[in-house]
Amino acid sequence: MLTSVACSCARNGKKVSVPVAKLSLFSGATNPPRALNPTGVRDLSRYLSSRLLTPTPWQLSGGLTARCVSLSVASHGGTDPLGSPSAPAESDPPDQENFGSLSADMSSRRSYRKDGPYLQDLRYREDEEDLVKPRRRPGRRNTPYWYFLQCKKLIKENKLQEALDMFSRDMLQGERLQPEEFNYSVLIGGCGRAGQLKKAFKLYNEMKKRGLIATDATYTALFNACAQSPSQHAGLQQALKLEQELHRKSYPISTITYHALLKTHAITNHLQACIHTLREMLQKGHVVTQETFHYLLMGCLKDKETGFRLALQVWRQMLRSGILPDSKNYNVLLRTARDCGIGDASLASSVLLGSDLKYERERVSEPGRTDVIEIDLLERQLFIQPDPLSDRQQDSRDSEDEFCSSEDSTSLIPVRQTVSLPANIESDAKAPNLLDVFEGKRGGVISLGTVDGAPDRLALIGGADGVLKKMEANGLCPDLKTLTLLADMMELGHTSLQLLLKVAKQHKVKLDVAFFNSVIRRAARAGDLEEAKAVVSVMQQRNVSVDVQTFGCLALGCERQKDGLQLLKDMEEAGLRPNVQVFSALIGRAMRRLDYIYLKTLLKTMSSMEVWPNEVIIRQLEFASQYPPSYNQYKSRNNYLVQIDGFRGYYQQWLREMPAQTAEDEQAALQTETDSAVAVTGEADGLTESQRKQRAAARRYFSRHKDSKSSAAL
Repeated sequence: MLTSVACSCARNGKKVSVPVAKLSLFSGATNPPRALNPTGVRDLSRYLSSRLLTPTPWQLSGGLTARCVSLSVASHGGTDPLGSPSAPAESDPPDQENFGSLSADMSSRRSYRKDGPYLQDLRYREDEEDLVKPRRRPGRRNTPYWYFLQCKKLIKENKLQEALDMFSRDMLQGERLQPEEFNYSVLIGGCGRAGQLKKAFKLYNEMKKRGLIATDATYTALFNACAQSPSQHAGLQQALKLEQELHRKSYPISTITYHALLKTHAITNHLQACIHTLREMLQKGHVVTQETFHYLLMGCLKDKETGFRLALQVWRQMLRSGILPDSKNYNVLLRTARDCGIGDASLASSVLLGSDLKYERERVSEPGRTDVIEIDLLERQLFIQPDPLSDRQQDSRDSEDEFCSSEDSTSLIPVRQTVSLPANIESDAKAPNLLDVFEGKRGGVISLGTVDGAPDRLALIGGADGVLKKMEANGLCPDLKTLTLLADMMELGHTSLQLLLKVAKQHKVKLDVAFFNSVIRRAARAGDLEEAKAVVSVMQQRNVSVDVQTFGCLALGCERQKDGLQLLKDMEEAGLRPNVQVFSALIGRAMRRLDYIYLKTLLKTMSSMEVWPNEVIIRQLEFASQYPPSYNQYKSRNNYLVQIDGFRGYYQQWLREMPAQTAEDEQAALQTETDSAVAVTGEADGLTESQRKQRAAARRYFSRHKDSKSSAAL
């Protein structure tokens, strides 16, 4: 009976109740123990839980604790509920002592879960989905404006690629933020300044695909990218397409965007395209400023033949419009005077001086009127187009006759012609200046007869002294670029250098090595090597370190072999290694004198120093190794060409031994030299570039503060 009750409880998953335990207790006390079927009980105990077989304590009336009896008690046949052991039955098998121990692994589990192939497959899919999901950055989520500031900071530090990676990887993929227009605009501007035109327009196309509306900042950045593209043709094509797109959309272009478009046409196109853009600006009602004329002057630089005359005409129009030039305008005017010609002198005289009298009469008759830019007249004057109105032509001719016949008029005299000047002009010791004529100041002598080079063109606008005084009258201070441009055009001599040094000290302009290199280059090209070396002495007095470019400029004046070898020795003592540009300058000077011994020595030096020739040096040597077209060594003897045969044989052998240098290798070598120079500068003072700039700014601030205190004390 006890066995049947326990088995039924085990099937139903219930515990053995207390009455059953009581019955088991008293039956065990009266009757002798009987052996159960060990095989059946053993098999049953494998599937029973420990909770079913664990005795439950209960309180007897006599104060003793009794336990619920399990099947194992009966099978052991000997354990008394009150704690008294009983002897095991003799008929039980030996393995009854371990009865119930096989269910230990089952009895330790408290709960069961359903399991199967379908459930395992579902759990595996959930694990895969967890792996595919991108990990989000812990902490708070950033905003698109925060990424805009970070990208802007990286771009200012010349870390464009890091800014692009942050935008694409962290913002778009990591945090999955929706970018705004300013995020794309700042990256487009950075790509434009780095010359990456394709990347800039790729970002613009992605911006349009996301449905974002471009603003003036976006279009300005795109036009600047076109202007600063390494390929001017590609930049011009993209700018024209973008301009057509804006016209097709009827987008109202701002003044800043028009200036960026003017800059693009000035660099990649020509002046006529700039005039068309200026006409469109005036039709849209935009205000013309100094920056507008700055880009018009830049457009004059594209014409190397008549660019200086065009710049003077634009300058005159700027003054007539009531706009005072700034320092940037003066710098561009000086660039045109240095790099561009004036064209036909008679044509330039008629264009620059012919209409001044008529303009002055209009100003006298209407003194209070505001001058408006007549863009059509300006275009005809710039590009010498005939005026369709014959009466205007007649008035212009009459005014020119009156202008030339007037006694107090400006005289037109060639520079190199010696003539007797009128008494009223001789009394005026002031140098002639076209800029004064444009301002209405008359009585000077203007010479356009013979304009051979940059010094003559600089003399037309008053020379270096006249330009500096004109800037001072307009309340402008010359900067380093202004002084460098003047040094490229001034007459050679110690006086000119001292004038520039005095001006730099007066306006607190710190002269760098590039300024002195330009002075050395002009003196060396003129053949005055001693003057160039004197400039190097001035650099040492002012604690300006020489570089490889300094010796390259000096090499332009080393026409003799001992000067060239001394230059290479000085470079070695200074810790500098001659590059291919230095040897190219030396070879050019030796080739001009047909000094083949000098050339052979330079080739041996290049071979020993392992300086590989580039394309320029190969062309120079090929020209030097050729016989003159009319030279016949059998009929006549030329002392300069005695050594040409020996040089030709050595040159052919030298070509077979020396490897050539490609353009990529030359660019890499120049980059390495620049990086090493920056590293040496950083190691010399132990500061980074930003720290040096901060210290320089602090010195300028304290110097101004000290000056203000001293003036207040006075």
